[in-house]
Amino acid sequence: MSNLVFSEKAYEGLEKLGLETALLQLDQTSQMAVAENWSYTEFLGHLLDGELAERLRQNVRIAYKMARFPYLKKLDDFDFDVQPSIDRKLVDELANLRFTEDGRNIILLGPPGTGKTHLAVALASLIVEQGRRAYFSTASDMVRKLDKAARENRIHRAMQMLVHPSLLVIDEVGYLQLDKAEASMLFQVICKRYDKKQSMIITSNKAFSQWGDIFANDPVMASAALDRLLHKSTVINIKGESYRLKEKKKAGIRLEGGEIMS
Repeated sequence: MSNLVFSEKAYEGLEKLGLETALLQLDQTSQMAVAENWSYTEFLGHLLDGELAERLRQNVRIAYKMARFPYLKKLDDFDFDVQPSIDRKLVDELANLRFTEDGRNIILLGPPGTGKTHLAVALASLIVEQGRRAYFSTASDMVRKLDKAARENRIHRAMQMLVHPSLLVIDEVGYLQLDKAEASMLFQVICKRYDKKQSMIITSNKAFSQWGDIFANDPVMASAALDRLLHKSTVINIKGESYRLKEKKKAGIRLEGGEIMS
């Protein structure tokens, strides 16, 4: 079979299969194969490597867009020395992402400004880098959108957007008290992901003993939500001081009443 006949068939096949990157790289890869005396298996492997790499790049780009992260953060950017209460080895272990395969949840508890959202986004970004789906939302935004979807008779679709991703990050649980309907929405999301064995990362400034306040002062609903969240979970309690407060202290910012932080 001549190189010309081989090339024509290859072009036609790659085009029909939609392997655009392999199609663009066919000539160069063929020349390398001839020059280095590759086997057919080696040739095919090199051709597909480029196609797979490009598809992953496209999937990652789309996944980042759909994740709705408030900002991009990496674990390497996190200052563990400032928050010594966090076990770095544990976080590094979570970074292998096996918790998503097991359907485990990560719950980050601590005061505002201690890096909970940073850690949540950093771990979720590792999912996205694999081309998998993650989705980020604050608790208040999530229930607001679900309530709007319910009033517009599209609640099923809205719920699917929260249940389908490999990882769901619900940030700031407890920062704003929910009413009965909103608490019910949050509970439904937790239940549906629990039933599907889909992992979540939850950040909260409230101890578990205070979660009745989060769920519209309904201790039964709060207990049922915690039962599902904690069944398979890793809880990280952050006891350090707020990063923002520390920066203010360093800068000597004046507080109300004239006191200067130093």
